[in-house]
Amino acid sequence: MVKRSRIVAFLLVVLLLGSTMGVTTKNIVKHIKLGLDLQGGFEVLYEVKPAKKGQVIDKNTMASTAEALDRRINVLGVSEPSIQIEGKNRIRVQLAGVEDQNEARRILSTQANLSFRDANDRLMMDGTDLAQNGAKQSFDENGKPSVSLKLKSADKFRKVTQEIVNMAPNNVLVIWMDYVKGKDSFKTEVAKKDPKYLSAPTVKEVFNQDTVSIVGNFTAKEAQTLSSLLNAGALPVKLNEIYSTSVGAKFGTQALHDTVLAGIIGVLIIYAFVIFYYRFPGFIATISLSIYIYLILLIFDWMNGVLTLPGIAAIILGIGMAVDANIITYERIKEEIKVGKSIKSAFQAGEKNAFTSILDSNLTTILTASVLFFYGTSSVKGFATMLILSVAMSFLTAVYGSRLLLGLWVNSRFFDKKPSWFGVKQSEIHTLSEHFDTLDLPTRFDKVDFAKKRKLFFIVSGTLITLGLIILIIFRLNLAIDFTSGTRVEVQSKTPLTTEELKSAFEKHGMKTDDIVISGKNNEIGAARFIGVLKKNEIAQLKSDFTKEFGMDPSISTVSPTVGKELAKNAVMALLIASIGIIIFVSIRFEMSMAIAAIAAMLHDAFFMVAFFSITRLEVDLNFIAAVLTIVGYSIHDTIVTFDRVRENMHKKKRIKTFKDITDIVNTSIRQTMTRSLNTVLTVLITVVALMIFGSHAINNFSIALLVGLVVGVYSSVFVASSLWVVLKGRELKNKGVIKTEKEKKVYSDQPQV
Repeated sequence: MVKRSRIVAFLLVVLLLGSTMGVTTKNIVKHIKLGLDLQGGFEVLYEVKPAKKGQVIDKNTMASTAEALDRRINVLGVSEPSIQIEGKNRIRVQLAGVEDQNEARRILSTQANLSFRDANDRLMMDGTDLAQNGAKQSFDENGKPSVSLKLKSADKFRKVTQEIVNMAPNNVLVIWMDYVKGKDSFKTEVAKKDPKYLSAPTVKEVFNQDTVSIVGNFTAKEAQTLSSLLNAGALPVKLNEIYSTSVGAKFGTQALHDTVLAGIIGVLIIYAFVIFYYRFPGFIATISLSIYIYLILLIFDWMNGVLTLPGIAAIILGIGMAVDANIITYERIKEEIKVGKSIKSAFQAGEKNAFTSILDSNLTTILTASVLFFYGTSSVKGFATMLILSVAMSFLTAVYGSRLLLGLWVNSRFFDKKPSWFGVKQSEIHTLSEHFDTLDLPTRFDKVDFAKKRKLFFIVSGTLITLGLIILIIFRLNLAIDFTSGTRVEVQSKTPLTTEELKSAFEKHGMKTDDIVISGKNNEIGAARFIGVLKKNEIAQLKSDFTKEFGMDPSISTVSPTVGKELAKNAVMALLIASIGIIIFVSIRFEMSMAIAAIAAMLHDAFFMVAFFSITRLEVDLNFIAAVLTIVGYSIHDTIVTFDRVRENMHKKKRIKTFKDITDIVNTSIRQTMTRSLNTVLTVLITVVALMIFGSHAINNFSIALLVGLVVGVYSSVFVASSLWVVLKGRELKNKGVIKTEKEKKVYSDQPQV
């Protein structure tokens, strides 16, 4: 008898969740902070250096510098800036959504050391003589914008003007901003049309007052900015810019639009697939996936996180991985139905058996993402944060959410004697009297002896690795400026671009390069790379001119040699630490032989991706490293699922007496998990292909890396890792005397020697 109360409870739960999500989602999305790549903006990494000889850069100095930068950002009127102290002597500043990036760069880096000097450059007064908040924008008697300064001491100013008057005919009081001794000079600058000093009024009388007016060739806005800058105070140190990136607002808006569209298309295709293949449980999966997406956005908003392009990619990738947890569970339920259990018993057994597999695979992915977070830069940290959050939420919604929702229907007894609702045909079901175990269930892959073909898999992988090494030695990697240092300029035009047109535009600025790549659907995007780091004034001029010429603000990134080396070092360190962590984890949860096999498969995947990028000459940047580590996590994730089934089947077998027992266990485990592996990679590939076709060009290489890595990852997890374990396990048992070598040679004479 159908318990309708359960179905009513399901409908009420879905209605409550749906209405809550519908009412609040718009507000949540509205409040999520977008990164530079999604709304445009400016990011710079400063190396803090002493302003005076003997000055010590300590924690207090770094804190006061960060506070001074924060006061300057207030001058710009930028909401929610990010100022982070990194290490002992670095400060990273992120200003998302800033409109005038040139002004932002100038105001941040200007020392703002005001000084009053005579015609011989002798210091008479400096910024310490100003009263607190004593600068304000005003107008002189001719109506020209000026800056009025209130001094602490009228008597000191009287003495200074007295001394200047006595210096006639060189009786000028030169007002400097950031005077550099040995480099700047009034006598040199006075002859220039646009001198570096702010003003040089002639002092003809002694002033017994506490106000000074700076009258220069200012606009009202420039006078206001100068007064605000002086009130903010001088920087206590010198700032050396070692990394910067600026993204035009239109670039960001377009990237956001394209990537969100790609995500929606990918998700809808996944929804259609799981419903088609898994019937009613697939429908439940779409509900839990929708809840998963909502929770991701909600918690990210609570965390006050900054959403970046790689972050959106992590959400989309996380959806594919969230589907995996549902697929593992539903495949298990189908197996239990096929051995003759009731729908309710099959549901309970399937959920229980799937739990450890989902838990172990998710923990390895979180481990990899944690390493990525620790060693990554800002955008990569955003990706890692979102990936960790995605895995945690997918576990919560797929394991507990789907179980609750599907359990209400199963416990209502609506599905009794209706296995077709779970995608199981009546002809596939055995009776309990037949004493069928899941080990005995036939699969569509029964004719394939995976263990026997291990030599073939080793040869294929060995050949690919050898070719990859040769390719890497010959071609090397096309490293982005992230790892080599230099300048990268990305231009977007309203009309199609040509290489010659872009080359000519750069040559007008004295910038020559043959490294220009045209991309985009209509060849509207051009990227150029230059050796050397552009100076601040060069970047400002380039942005200004290119905005006029092409109609859009270009994106410019600069990386110093120091930062480039550090990023490369951190990338290698991240991969190494992830490998060690996974070996330890898998050894504890499974066994050492499985850990070695899993790591070998993981490194196999990572190397293949590197070799692929070498031969295709695709640019290797920070996002590529994020993709490699993501695939590392996914490869381990996939391998763990297979090994979890191997472990389970070993326990069912109880005793392994022959080498054939090992190969039988592996063959059975691969056959049982093959459908799940193919379906999972298909759903993840759907999201990645959607990113490639519809997503932003800015993460195109990221998407390609994921695509290649996913395909190779499934191959290595199913064929390489399991085959290697067969060899390692066989050797282990032979050494223990469990397997009699001579007898087994007759049965499996083709066993390779290790």
